[in-house]
Amino acid sequence: MTVRLEADTVGMLLTDVSRLLRSAFDRRINAANLGVTPGEARALIQVAVNQRIKQADIAIRMGIEPMTLSTYLDRLEALGFVERIPDPSDRRAKNVVATPAADGVLLDIRTHVRALMDEVTAGHDAAELEILRLSLKMMRDNLHDLDRNPAQAPPPGVSQAQGTAQADRTSS
Repeated sequence: MTVRLEADTVGMLLTDVSRLLRSAFDRRINAANLGVTPGEARALIQVAVNQRIKQADIAIRMGIEPMTLSTYLDRLEALGFVERIPDPSDRRAKNVVATPAADGVLLDIRTHVRALMDEVTAGHDAAELEILRLSLKMMRDNLHDLDRNPAQAPPPGVSQAQGTAQADRTSS
């Protein structure tokens, strides 16, 4: 007998929604003719959200190779939308900042993203969306904790918060 797995688990749904959302975003940005590719738009969003962010951190946040990001940033820099500046705490690193020239394209991107998200979240009221947002933030925080402390991962069936509380009780 072949093992069957559930299709509508939280993990499977998040994976599907993420993939579908990225495809919808790509189609919107391509159709909008903003003068940037979807990848460049995602990189520009990361820079605008996290001013003075290191290039390596942008690549990690986007889940792409540093070389791919470098290509995006080269193009955005040529368009005058970003600047690479030396990191004051690390001579080898470059921080990336958005320039005022990026404001127009960022506003256009935001308009398209908001319209897309209005369609994606249709049927949900503000309270439901806030619960979803807070739940996703908690999941993201838990995943960051797992990345920082892989050896500290709780056993299957125990949440990160429960595992941390349990560890605290045993070490006291």
